[in-house]
Amino acid sequence: MNEDLPSRIATIRDPNEAREFLFSLIDTPSIRLACEKAAKAHEGQLRKSGEPYVVHPLLVSATTAFFGGDEAMAIAGVLHDAIEDTYYDFASIKADFGDDAANLVDGLTKIDKIREENLIPSDRTDEKLIESALTFRKMLIASIKDVRVLVIKLCDRTHNMLTLDALPEDKRRRIAEETLVVYAPIAHRLGIGLIKTLLEDKSFYYIFPKEHKEINAFIIARGHSLRLGLNAFIAEVHNLLLQNGFVEDGFEIASRLKHYYSIYTKMQRKGIKIDEVLDLMAARILVRTPEECYKVLGLLHTRYRPLIARFKEYIALPKENGYQTLHTTLFHASGIYEVQIRTYDMHKTAEYGIAAHWKYKAGALSPKLGWLESMQYSGENPLDFYELAKNDLFSDEIIAYSPRGDTFTLPRGATALDFAFIVHSDVGLKAITAHINRVKQPLLTELKTGDLVQIDTGEEIMPRCSWIEALKTSRAKNILRHACNHRSREIDRLSAMSIIRFCLDEDILALETWLKLRGYDEALYKVPKDNKLLEEIVVRYHKDKRKKSIFGLSIAAPKRYRIENIEIVSPKAVSAIDFEHCCQPRFGDSILMFYNKKGRASIHHKLCAYAYKLLKEGGNAVKANWTGGKAELFKLIVNLQNKKGELLAFLEYLSKRDVNITTLSLGDGAESSLTWCSVSAEFPMATFSKLKGAIEKKFMVVSFETANDAYKTQGA
Repeated sequence: MNEDLPSRIATIRDPNEAREFLFSLIDTPSIRLACEKAAKAHEGQLRKSGEPYVVHPLLVSATTAFFGGDEAMAIAGVLHDAIEDTYYDFASIKADFGDDAANLVDGLTKIDKIREENLIPSDRTDEKLIESALTFRKMLIASIKDVRVLVIKLCDRTHNMLTLDALPEDKRRRIAEETLVVYAPIAHRLGIGLIKTLLEDKSFYYIFPKEHKEINAFIIARGHSLRLGLNAFIAEVHNLLLQNGFVEDGFEIASRLKHYYSIYTKMQRKGIKIDEVLDLMAARILVRTPEECYKVLGLLHTRYRPLIARFKEYIALPKENGYQTLHTTLFHASGIYEVQIRTYDMHKTAEYGIAAHWKYKAGALSPKLGWLESMQYSGENPLDFYELAKNDLFSDEIIAYSPRGDTFTLPRGATALDFAFIVHSDVGLKAITAHINRVKQPLLTELKTGDLVQIDTGEEIMPRCSWIEALKTSRAKNILRHACNHRSREIDRLSAMSIIRFCLDEDILALETWLKLRGYDEALYKVPKDNKLLEEIVVRYHKDKRKKSIFGLSIAAPKRYRIENIEIVSPKAVSAIDFEHCCQPRFGDSILMFYNKKGRASIHHKLCAYAYKLLKEGGNAVKANWTGGKAELFKLIVNLQNKKGELLAFLEYLSKRDVNITTLSLGDGAESSLTWCSVSAEFPMATFSKLKGAIEKKFMVVSFETANDAYKTQGA
């Protein structure tokens, strides 16, 4: 590309110069008419820099035209601010330029409308994240109908970033943050490397000025020697290719300096200083065919020792955005250099992405745009959406295969279950296990590039709700969270019906009819946690039945009592409870209780698959909830007398005080007559002080502290 484009458009301040620059890229009667309409509509308007406002839309249109935009896109670029900022409306644009251009302008206007006029200060972090998330979410929804809207918007943001100095510092930083979070990743996903790199580096300059200055100073100080070393390497490679069948005009070798933001992220990711970054300088080799790419690779690996862990194959396994290149890192006497090998057509795709189809009409792989649909987060919490979007768009990528040879691109760190959800939501929800490279593996196994993944599924949906945070992709998290919320609501309703039926000993169909008649149907899900509502339903049902009964039979009201730290409401006495091994419910988990024979009851996790089956088969659910507040995790270390029965006495002492022990370990103390015992235990924070005092009176406490935060030590 023309590396001069950014510097050229950044210096244009005059409308006539901007118009002539646009006409040098695309010139039709409709474009000229659009320029006239824009000049008239924006007449008298000035940018913060003092220049006529119309310069901005003219240069946005020019940038769009440079990236191969058609006439409708160029017109939309000229008029993209007209509807919002002038009298020129949608109907007028449609009448003057047709549906296509008018719809593009409308799409751009919708994006602008969702952004508040005043940017939120950067120091108000929560609001910043919420605003960024909402902007991102709504922008995607507004743009999904036509990807051209996204490309024009990226060109708009490019010119804004090139002229950001005219704004106050706080607004510069806020716009730069939004650009880095929202627009640069979209440019990456669309494969437009030129825009992505420019937006990242400009954002980095404004968000991290100190770090930018340090990197710039290092490059200025070391740049000359670095370039000399790279030039020596390139000269050797040039001769190597000529000596092995390549002709002078059949290839190109270019040197490049790693972009500043890329240097910074590598330093942060690896925890290193700039002088430890191995590949500050790189070479790019362009050839005519894919076969020649592999021939060059073979020559380089024969001549120079490769850092094999850094080799990346993106020709046979293209990225989702259509990017194709071989990456290798080589040791040379003058340094370590990354080398990119691609064809001329691949280079066009890497620089222009989806725009290469418009600019060059052929020769580029079409980037997949399914990620836009997968980013349509259906939840209501914008902070959640921000995190999901950030995970997908800022992660490095891996490529995995299905058994049929289909390729799937996932963020680095993705699991086999992420893969299952990418294949299809039902595959993810019904997944049982995975075979990775033909070896059976757990679903949460992390994948690597090149893995062959087969997912085994069952008949039933199994939402593994505790696994949500272990997943990497927004699609998997979103689908699983939605399924868990749906299952939770279904379980609340099923358990409510089971609890009421058990209390009233009535036919389920008759109960459903009565509950609907009395208006309880909508509030039914509250029954498992609402004692008053359950009692109200039982009493009212009893009264209704008694009025209609000849004998006036009475139904006993359920009794409320407590066993250990569980409050129970049951029409039949429960003498003992068992915590089931199938789901191992822990203190504070949402639970379901089922009445068994002989007065015993079993406790399951609310989302336990077996408990769900019991509900569906008509098991007798009992209303049960934890008491004493939410449990927290603590670590307790005591010295015990090294004698028979001492450990048992200690554990029984904790159990009687509703302490749930999760782990236990033993070891020798400093004295042979003592042994230390370390336990991790759960109980409410509110009971800590009282429990600590009681244990200290009975046992020799070494330390007693929360396990959740090392700084909240409550030790003895």
